[in-house]
Amino acid sequence: MIRLTQAVIVEGRYDRIRLSSVLDAVILETGGFRIFKDREKAALIRRFAQTCGIVVMTDSDSAGFLIRRHIKSIVPDGKIWHCYIPPIPGKERRKAVPSKEGTLGVEGMTDEVLLACLAKAGVVPGQAQGAMHLTRADLMEDGLYGGEGSRLRREELLRRLELPLYLSAGNLLDYLNLCCPEEEYRSLLRQLPF
Repeated sequence: MIRLTQAVIVEGRYDRIRLSSVLDAVILETGGFRIFKDREKAALIRRFAQTCGIVVMTDSDSAGFLIRRHIKSIVPDGKIWHCYIPPIPGKERRKAVPSKEGTLGVEGMTDEVLLACLAKAGVVPGQAQGAMHLTRADLMEDGLYGGEGSRLRREELLRRLELPLYLSAGNLLDYLNLCCPEEEYRSLLRQLPF
């Protein structure tokens, strides 16, 4: 399994499941075309791009390129690696019929092809500097999850990190563990008013 210091952006659930068997990374789904209306997800993608960078890995079909262009437009500044998968004819096992263009998507790629695509895009494995390994239990202990006043405390932390206020605890954990140095996190915790 390869650890990435960037967040990986994919189209859907099956792409995320496929990549999670190869990568130790934060993998975010666009929900297909839902990304065009999801302001919270767009803000989260922008924040990842500005802090630790994003790898965009969409299918090599017209829909995938439309989503890729949209992501590029919502991230005017930040680190973006565009990882292109080859247009291999075929269909995924779970589908009854091939895609409109008759090619495999991210979920249909072999481990070797996925890793070669990442290497070709210049994405190299690594360990995030100052990376933490927080769990939900740590968030509970820090008063950010599951306790009285934790929602307000978490929202204030999200404001200070310039992240969407409705970010789930899981996505907050992903961001903190990948992009936030431990010293910054501890300093922000001490500054929270509640």
